[in-house]
Amino acid sequence: MAETNTGLKENLAGLLCYALGWISGIVFLIVEKDNKFVRFHALQSVITFVALTVIVMMIGFIPVMGWIITPLITILGIILWLILMLKAYQGEMYKLPIVGEIVEKQLK
Repeated sequence: MAETNTGLKENLAGLLCYALGWISGIVFLIVEKDNKFVRFHALQSVITFVALTVIVMMIGFIPVMGWIITPLITILGIILWLILMLKAYQGEMYKLPIVGEIVEKQLK
């Protein structure tokens, strides 16, 4: 595992990109300039969790139906969060179907 600008091993830094959702993703995008693995996970974290936050906020305003769907999306978001942290810690460049493609294009 390669070192990062933070002095952390890249798998640990990748995990931490997801730790606080899009907030920690932004922090690692600002701090990490060189390590592609960490930058990939940081940007994927930002895009994924900003999108989930916006979706939950928009659906939450729909009476009754939104109140039922919002907790389900939240639970799925937590499961996704755990999977992404685990994959990053394992050193895997795990790409989400749509977001992963966007991230790869942005980092080139």
